[in-house]
Amino acid sequence: MKQSIARIALVVDDYDKAIEFYTNKLDFLLVEDTDLGYGKRWVIVAPQGSSECSLVLAKADNEDQASRVGNQTGNRVFLFLYTDDFWRDYYKIVERGVKIDREPEKMPYGMVAVFKNLYGNKWDLLEPVLQ
Repeated sequence: MKQSIARIALVVDDYDKAIEFYTNKLDFLLVEDTDLGYGKRWVIVAPQGSSECSLVLAKADNEDQASRVGNQTGNRVFLFLYTDDFWRDYYKIVERGVKIDREPEKMPYGMVAVFKNLYGNKWDLLEPVLQ
C-alpha cells in the first residue's frame, strides 16, 4: 500500500493576503484558486518543485476557526519547509521582511531557522543533512 499526505489545511483570515504572502515572500506557486460561491474559494499553494504536499488556504468561516488563525499548533513549529540551499532561502525571506523567530542553527539533522508566516504560525526552514 502507498499513502501520502497530499494537502494540509491552513486556516487564514483573508485569501488574498495569504496568497500574497506565500507567493511573494516564499516564492510558492499558486496551484489553484477556484471560486466555490458564497465567499468561499478552493486555494492551493505549494513550494516550487514540490510534488507531494501542498497547502489549502482555508478561510475561517466561524468564530472557533477564526480563533485558530496564527496558532494552529499551540505555538509549536507547524510546518517544515525543506530547501536545497539554506542560506539562499534564508537571506531571501529576511530581505522580504519575513519574521525570524529563531536564528539559524546547525543541528545534527541539518541547518535550521524558525520563521513565522503572516499570521504567526511557526515554520522551520530546513536544509536536511544528506544521508
